[in-house]
Order: sequence, then structure tokens, then C-alpha cells
Amino acid sequence: MDRRVAVVGTGPVSAEAGLHAVRAGGNAVDAAIAAIVASMTTEPGIVSMLGGAFVTVWPAGGEPEVVDGNVEMPGRGLPVERFGTGLREITTTYGGGVTLYAGHGSVATPGAFAALGVAHDRHGRAPWREVLAPSIAAADDGFTLGAAAASYLAITGDSVFAWDPNTAPLVRRADGSPLEAGELTTNPDLARTLEQVVEEGARSLYTGDLAARIAADSTERGGLVTAADLAQYRAVVRTPLRLRLGDWDVATNAPPSVGGPMLAVMLRELGGAGWSWSRIIEVQRHVLSYRHGVHDLSTDLEEDGYALLELVERHGLAGLPTSSSTANVAAVDSDGTVCTITASSGYGSGATVPGTGMMLNNCLGEPELNRLGLHALAPGTRLASNMAPSVARSDAGAALAIGSPGADRITTALMQVLGRHCLEGAPLQEAVDAPRVHVRILDDGTTRVDHEDDDGIAAAVADSGLPSYSHGPLSMYFGGVGVAAREPDGTLVAAGDPRREAATRIS
Repeated sequence: MDRRVAVVGTGPVSAEAGLHAVRAGGNAVDAAIAAIVASMTTEPGIVSMLGGAFVTVWPAGGEPEVVDGNVEMPGRGLPVERFGTGLREITTTYGGGVTLYAGHGSVATPGAFAALGVAHDRHGRAPWREVLAPSIAAADDGFTLGAAAASYLAITGDSVFAWDPNTAPLVRRADGSPLEAGELTTNPDLARTLEQVVEEGARSLYTGDLAARIAADSTERGGLVTAADLAQYRAVVRTPLRLRLGDWDVATNAPPSVGGPMLAVMLRELGGAGWSWSRIIEVQRHVLSYRHGVHDLSTDLEEDGYALLELVERHGLAGLPTSSSTANVAAVDSDGTVCTITASSGYGSGATVPGTGMMLNNCLGEPELNRLGLHALAPGTRLASNMAPSVARSDAGAALAIGSPGADRITTALMQVLGRHCLEGAPLQEAVDAPRVHVRILDDGTTRVDHEDDDGIAAAVADSGLPSYSHGPLSMYFGGVGVAAREPDGTLVAAGDPRREAATRIS
């Protein structure tokens, strides 16, 4: 019997790429990799090949694992005076106002393709060429720009992306006006780059010709990424965090990721107290305040991540002292293997490596991930990450893969969707569509409740006494949760988030 798959992609090209990989003999892991590479190809400005990624897999009959391809602090061998340079300060209206830093000095050592290569080597079944083929075709033949990318570029196109002559043609028309949703666009340089990756493998971005071009561009234009940074980068296979949520066994991103531990604590507390908007606001306030005061200033994210889990295990939530652009895909196959991948390029550096079509990340330029200072870490240190791609199996035999983009809203979005489905029994699409709330810790340490329009949320916010900010209904600010699931009877289900125009496909 042919293997079937349910895929949640970021758009039609992404979802169809997942189906193509399975038709070529692949499984859920191949489908997820194909879908995320297609996202990197067709979501300019939101996600790119030269960012970071986490791949969470629970193979049928095996144990779950996370392949950590998060970005690292670059700068091996550079003189001290190079640090702190090459940055462009930019303030945008995105999310009610965000200050970020772009330019080559904002670029961290990318890890996404290292993680995709390791995941494919360990779990993939389809040929690498077939996994990347849909993305090559889309970059060559053209793809229609989605509404999420178009709306983000409308806000950031001039300030973040238009300054580099290598990037402007990828996000602007020939007359300089912004691309709009539904317009056909191409990236032939990226197609040639992907063909080179097909022939040379994922490591070509780290030790091959492509690596040399990335390093040379960084040197020429004031960046910190060196050939040594790329050559020494390795994706790390980690044992995920595990927790019980009702009848479900959930596995999520482990430290040094910040997102996984935060999600685990939120779900643990929600599972113990039950669902209510007031409880959700309380849990988020405690956990995110702790993060702001401890994890965001941590020099050892792995140690502090496990310390958080132990603290809550011993003392409960009361034991806690109080004080950006991503993409996600998910896939499950008829054998029961589940895989979800979250990838991030930050808000984007605005720069593109000449002749490659690859946009560079700005992960060093996200203040919320670099509160110790934008260039404060030692070269080779993994940066903090909100990403928390998760997988789960129920006692009844169901399995799911779930994840979301959305910077620090990733954990709160996943908390609410998993809570509704695993604890309250809500159907997946209903759980994804439901309104969301996020407790935001502002730069001055004060707390504000960001939320979508909903009477129940409004009442809970009023009871909390906290200031609030409404983003209206179904706001892109609150992430883009994607869930692929296999029911106990073998039925495949895919639920995409209308906030990000996700596309779902079931074969």
C-alpha cells in the first residue's frame, strides 16, 4: 500500500512540495523538509535558507528527537574592533512597533540547512533531488506571492529590504514599487543555488563553494560570519523534553532553546488547573516574566532551561519570581511518523548574498534574543530561540505534529491550541482558529495583554487589571499554527492557520 501523508505548509507551493516528496517515495520527514524549503523559496522576507531551524521527529516505532539547527554567534578569528559594527537600526510598525537591527552585522551563522541535511540522512526516504525539486521549479518558473509575505513586505520593504541592490529585485517591481499578494515573481539565482545543493549536499553551505561566497560577502560588507564559523557549524541531535498533557505524551524542543522549556511549563500548569482565559493570562504572566528576568539575560541557556523545569516541578508556578519572522510546516504519514519544522531568519537583515538569491538573517539584530548585547556572545554560542516544534502521541493511538512562527508568541499560541485540543477535546481546526491572547513583557519590564477580539478575553483582561492592546481578529502577530495528525483509526487530518494563509494537503 502506498504511503499517504497530511501536510500543512505555508502556502500552496509548500504543501504541494510535501506531497511531491511522498510520491517520490518519501515519508513525513521528507514531506516536511520539502515543504519548509519551498517556504524558504516562496516567502521572501519571512524566512530564507540562511536562517536557523529546529526539526522535531517522532518516527513510527521509535523515540522522538530534535535536530537543532539554530543560528550561532559568528566572528571566529576577527579582531575585537569588528564587533558592534555593521548594524542598521530600524523601527517598524509591525506588531504595534518593533525596533530591530539589519545589515551584515546583524547576521548570525545559519544552521537551517545543516539541520535539514541531518534530519534527511537520519529519517528521510526520498532522494534529496526530489525533496528540493519543487522549490527549484518554483524559483525558476515563478510563484505567486502570498498575502502574509506581501503584508510583511508592505511594512518592512523600504526600511529593511530595499537598501541592498541584491535584495530589492526580490521584493520590488522594476519601478521600485512593492510586490503585492498574487503577483508572479521568480528567483532564478536561488534555483541555481538549490541545484548546487542537490549535487553537493547540504554541507556545501558550510564547506563548499556556497560557503566561500557567504563568507566573502560578509567580509566585504562588514559582517561577522567567517569561513571558520561555517566550517565548524554542526547541527545537534537532542533528546526532547517530554510531558503528559491529559491523555497525550508531548515532546518539544529542549534547552538551550528557550521556547521548549517555556511551552512545557505553560502546558504543565494549564493541564493541572484547567482551561480559562484568566488562568491562561496568569500562567503566561508568570512564565514570560521569569523568562524576561532570567533566560533573556542567561549566559548558559541549557543550564537555566533545566533549572526552570526543576523549579516548577518542586514548587509549582508560584515558585517563579515575577518581574520575529518564522515559518512552520508539519507532516504526518500513514505509517505514523510525524515531523514538524520551525525555521526563522529573524526579521531579515535586508541583505542577499550576491548571485545566490539567498537572503541573510538578522538574528543578531533581534533585541529580544540578544538582551546581553547584540554582539556580546562568544563566537560559536547558540543564540536563544523561541521556536518550539512539537510532536505528540495519545494513549488511544493518535499522533500529531505541531508548530508555529511568531517570535515570543510561538509558545503562547501552541499552549492555547494544544490546551484546547488535548485537554478540552476541541477539533484541531477549531482549536487553531480560536482567538488568542499573549502576555507581552515590554522593554521597561511592565506587562501588557495583547489579544484578538473576543468577549471572554476582554472580561478576563479586565479582571486581571493589566493594560491591554487589541490586534483585531485573526492577526498575523499571533503566529501561524500548523497541525498534521493521524487519528487512531488511521485517518489523516491537517489544520492550517488562517492568520498566515497556511495551505493543507492530504494524499
